[in-house]
Amino acid sequence: MAGQPIRVVIADDEPLIRAGIRMILISDPEIEVVGEAADGRAAVEAARAHAADVVLLDIQMPVLDGLSALPELRRAAPAARVIILTTFGERENVLRALEHGGAGFLLKDTAPAELIRAVRAAAAGDAYLSPAATRHVVERLATGREAARAEEARARVAALSEKERDVLALLGEGLSNADAGKRLHMSEATVKTYVSRILSKLHCENRVQAALLARDAGL
Repeated sequence: MAGQPIRVVIADDEPLIRAGIRMILISDPEIEVVGEAADGRAAVEAARAHAADVVLLDIQMPVLDGLSALPELRRAAPAARVIILTTFGERENVLRALEHGGAGFLLKDTAPAELIRAVRAAAAGDAYLSPAATRHVVERLATGREAARAEEARARVAALSEKERDVLALLGEGLSNADAGKRLHMSEATVKTYVSRILSKLHCENRVQAALLARDAGL
């Protein structure tokens, strides 16, 4: 994507939120807002029509909500990376969205610089887990269902080597390849190789799913 702007579609049913996000994003000369949508159906069409690199997708929308739109969007525009827009009150919805292939999530009141970082990270193929939201979304109650998830996660992680588990643990913290490399004294390229191997072994589609699995396994 060198030399080309990051093509973004903003999907939210509130015009003021869309306008605010647009103003923030276009302040970066390497980001281009190519489309907007006020409902999930329109988001799918806009992502396909404009060959979006990144879609900012609200969960609560008319016609087709974000959770229902996500699988359709990924079929219609498979190259697009989807970042979920959320509020603190939507924890379970966000978890479901991430498990179905979302590339990360942001709170709607996130700082402008963080919004730009998230779009850049998603376009580069990295997940972006908002540190502020992660504490509220990923920490789950220890119910019987979650205990079963933890047991399953530990069984899957057992197939990894010790070094792969170290890398996975840092994915669970939301670290980028570069930051994980600094922590583990590895090159960014080496971490990227480990991440690809981890995703393959765990049958995860992306880093977000692997991060959730790491947290379920208690890494």
